Amino acid sequence: MTRSLATLTDLVAAVRLAIDVRTGWTDTSELVADQLRAHLPGPEILTPDQRLGRPDRVVGHLLHAEPDGAFSILGLVWRPGQTTRIHDHITWCVVGVLSGIEHEELFDGALNPVSTRDNPPGEVSGFAPPGDIHRIRNVGDETAISLHIYGTDITRVGSSARRYYD
Repeated sequence: MTRSLATLTDLVAAVRLAIDVRTGWTDTSELVADQLRAHLPGPEILTPDQRLGRPDRVVGHLLHAEPDGAFSILGLVWRPGQTTRIHDHITWCVVGVLSGIEHEELFDGALNPVSTRDNPPGEVSGFAPPGDIHRIRNVGDETAISLHIYGTDITRVGSSARRYYD
């Protein structure tokens, strides 16, 4: 087994343990974030072709979907200049940056800017509704790769975003 597969297997097991605590979304996001910090893989978790991304949009690669729908893990690839719309989420979410730098803008419920931060490789953060309105962009000149763990099976719901804001 390759290092990336072993790391993904270990991460999936650790996320299951965190979720089994059966607490609220905010606490769950913190527990899962702790596990992601302990099991954060490198960008090689994605194949060389997956790490190329797409020129027209941020691309996500499903790495795991829990059979009972409890969570899913995606690898997202951000080419320079790519961004999301301002959005919130349908569930808790944990993000770990594997390569590049992701610039994140955080907003309050009235869409007023609250803060910004640059998330370098190794940075892990977790959040849950209602305090989860943000926009992410790659402001660097190299491809950024991040691992996202959502508290739902993203293949069943179609998107991690609950709402997009203009």
